[in-house]
Amino acid sequence: QVQLVESGGGSVQAGDSLRLSCVLSGRTFTTYALGWFRQSPGKDREFVANINWSGSLTHYADSVKGRFTISRDNGKNTVYLQMNSLKPEDTAVYYCAADRSAARTILDQNYDYWGQGTQVTVSS
Repeated sequence: QVQLVESGGGSVQAGDSLRLSCVLSGRTFTTYALGWFRQSPGKDREFVANINWSGSLTHYADSVKGRFTISRDNGKNTVYLQMNSLKPEDTAVYYCAADRSAARTILDQNYDYWGQGTQVTVSS
């Protein structure tokens, strides 16, 4: 059974940092592209960042570029999202996702497996 389990969310002040983790289990994910998405109330789910199978290539949404860093540890089957200089507009449920095609796209429909999400709330 494939499982993606996020953790690390919480309530913080603007300017603070959080690190999200997502542990993947149930199959070998070392060849998968991995991504982070987020969804705020009343809004569509949006792309945040993705990373290729080896961790050598990353891509970020303009809204988080320079503040967020995605990384992965294939030995631990874990993908991370380091979030610095958080803003109130970063408030959302954050989801990790795995793309078995390894295409590393920004389109959520291309991802095959999803976590349940973790809430991040940033207050001003």
